[in-house]
Amino acid sequence: MPTKPKLGQNFLVDEQAARRIVAALGDIAGRTVVEIGPGRAAITESLAERAGNVVAVEFDRELATALRERFDPARVAVVEQDVLRFDFAAAAAEAGKKLRVAGNLPYAITSPILLKLAASHAALDVAVLMVQREVADRVTASPGTRDYGLLSVTMQMYGTVEQLFTLAPSAFEPPPKVYSTVFRWRFAPRWVELGVEEAGFLRFLRQIFAQKRKTLMNNLRAAGVAPDAAAASLAAAGIDQRMRAEAVPVEGLALLWRGLEEQK
Repeated sequence: MPTKPKLGQNFLVDEQAARRIVAALGDIAGRTVVEIGPGRAAITESLAERAGNVVAVEFDRELATALRERFDPARVAVVEQDVLRFDFAAAAAEAGKKLRVAGNLPYAITSPILLKLAASHAALDVAVLMVQREVADRVTASPGTRDYGLLSVTMQMYGTVEQLFTLAPSAFEPPPKVYSTVFRWRFAPRWVELGVEEAGFLRFLRQIFAQKRKTLMNNLRAAGVAPDAAAASLAAAGIDQRMRAEAVPVEGLALLWRGLEEQK
């Protein structure tokens, strides 16, 4: 079946890599695993052998039809749908426990899918995902590094992320122009631990990372925070006014947010 470039299709053909992805999910016997973009079923084959149930979410109609013909529907349920519209909460309720997620994510919509998973965190346990290597570097970046930014903090607020292994373009058909990295995301939200409110803190993060090369002070002022209030909150949090958001650990950002909230 030919690929469709507009859908960003680069199919995994490395069987060993597919098995490693499934193994990274842990013990999935008796568990429901949602696979994002199963494509030609390289990962689906291993999932069907080990998981209690597989829900394969495939946007491409031809591929979805081929998957239905290939797998027993009692083991692999094929859902022909855009994953951004998929109801993870409903799937978890039907499964009776949190879901595990696997997938080779399309490059063009990687960030929206990651944010969709973050928003669905209450229904999820573990995700093992393959993305462009540069995205994996951003997702797992530490404060003070070049790759640390809004995506890093947002995802890490929903749980721990760790890189597992990297694949060369030759592991795919057709070969992409970039390397791909598999990472594992264990969902364990930190809102209560850090004393922040989810929606408000996420909005705050978007403000302070709005212009990454600007200081925290300047980004806060651009967001409408009074200079005196910004200066006082930064001082209370022990953050130098000349620092950028990318240099501050999430604990410090949470302390800053709480200080600003108290001044409202």
